Order: sequence, then C-alpha cells, then structure tokens
Amino acid sequence: MSAATDAEIERLAAGAYVSLTTFRQDGTPVATPVWASRAGDRLYVWTESGSGKVKRLRGNGRVLLAPCDARGGLQGAQVEGTAVLLEGDDGVERVRRLHRAKYGLQFRAFDAFASVFRRGSSRVGIEISVP
Repeated sequence: MSAATDAEIERLAAGAYVSLTTFRQDGTPVATPVWASRAGDRLYVWTESGSGKVKRLRGNGRVLLAPCDARGGLQGAQVEGTAVLLEGDDGVERVRRLHRAKYGLQFRAFDAFASVFRRGSSRVGIEISVP
C-alpha cells in the first residue's frame, strides 16, 4: 500500500460517517451516508441485502467516497474506489466486529434494534479499496 493510499483510507475512516456514492445503470450517482470501519488498506460497510446500494453495486463496483456528516453533507474531497459485496456470514460478521470496535455502544444498540425490528432482513458486508 502506498503512503498516499494509506493516508486516504485513514482520512476516510477517521470520521463517524462516509458518503458512499454508487451508480445507477444510467450512470446517475446516488450518495448515502454510512458507517465505515477500517481494516488494513480496506474500508468496510454493511447494509441490508435488498438495499439500493447492493443492487447498484451488483451492476457496477465503482464508488466515490468522502468524509461526511450524518445527513451526507460532504466534509472533504471525494476519492474513487472499488467495492465488492461480502455476502457470506463470514464477511458480515467481520464487518460487525469492526463496527463494534469503532462505534462501540452506538453500534451495539443499532445492531440489537435491527435484529428485533427487521427480522428476516439479511445483511451484506461491503469491502472497499481505494487505488
């Protein structure tokens, strides 16, 4: 990993939220604020398996990333990345562990709430690399 890539990953992982922009089939960008955790030279996100992000990533793994606030207001420059879906239990559990370590009680409460009120909804991990 280059020093520039490491610096970008650190900048993106430092805040509470990252704006994750995915692209529709016609190329229209769709930005969503998400929690993102870092492991090595990758960022990890999780979402529901039926979400728009997942549908768009199945067609195109290109993403744009930038630090943002909870409402998606950008707080820095965007960088391009590549996303891969982690659909197995191992991938989802890896993201869950990373998020627990970074977000602590806030994530545990969110995870518990989601487990109770969104039964039947499976989760998908997203692994993002920044070239």
